[in-house]
Amino acid sequence: MSTYTDVYTHNDIHIHITDDLHSRFIAFLDAKPKTVETYTRALRQFFVWLTKNGITKPERSDILAYRDELKTRTKPATVQNYVTVVRLFFKWTEAEGIYKNVAAHIKGAKIDGTHKKDPLTISQVQAVVSGIDRTTLKGARDYAILLLMISGGLRVIEVVRADIADFRTVGNSIRLFVQGKGKDEKIDIEIAESVENAIREYLAKIPKKEKGQALFISVAKKNKGERLKARSVSRIIKERLVFAGYDDSRLTAHSLRHTCATQAILAGVSLERVQEHLRHTKITTTQIYTHALKRADNHTAAVVASALFG
Repeated sequence: MSTYTDVYTHNDIHIHITDDLHSRFIAFLDAKPKTVETYTRALRQFFVWLTKNGITKPERSDILAYRDELKTRTKPATVQNYVTVVRLFFKWTEAEGIYKNVAAHIKGAKIDGTHKKDPLTISQVQAVVSGIDRTTLKGARDYAILLLMISGGLRVIEVVRADIADFRTVGNSIRLFVQGKGKDEKIDIEIAESVENAIREYLAKIPKKEKGQALFISVAKKNKGERLKARSVSRIIKERLVFAGYDDSRLTAHSLRHTCATQAILAGVSLERVQEHLRHTKITTTQIYTHALKRADNHTAAVVASALFG
């Protein structure tokens, strides 16, 4: 193995990271395009920080300083992601004999194990869907998306990736094949009769359907008929929530997935079934919902207050 060399110089740091080290590092990771994009952004931030601070030979103390600065201006999840990338990068540089691993065992940020978005109550769901004019293509589409995300616990990316051909009969039931984040293949999920009817009502309003067409398409003039983008789906849900009177930063498109999990558990569905339905890799992710419900059912404060103040 060759000896360590100083790959960082104040003047050509960006050339190294974009043209040489970055491409070699990404090739080593063999990552998906979205991951490449995320890692590129994180590495760029780190190298800009090094340049800004005139650091040409980073040490462990510099990585710690970078992490602490991130904590002052970004969310804990972002800090965690950025530090993880830096750790992977220096682990790779050491393995390649390029530079010592100065980021080994450095922790990112403590992530709160609770959800950042709230679920909707049954009455809130009813208020949102009842306010949609389903006689229009846009209304029928939005209604179908809402019902699908709430009952199926779909992520926004799963809605975006769904094609008309993914909505089909399997055995004696109607299923939708969805492709989740980081997945190469689509898996089928259960479609309730009310959701099936909503989707069929929406599809009947599409004037022309083509092979390979996206299930949910744009109705805007500039990109009419094109597959909805993730930000468009998020915006659609947010607009429907606000229209129903729920203008809250903790209520977003992801709240629909939380609603599915919460209502399923409240209805007595087993944790294992909910895990399967939401397509969670680990059951510990699903358990967050049960923990949240237990906290909500904890009335200790009221008991203490009653004992102290009558």
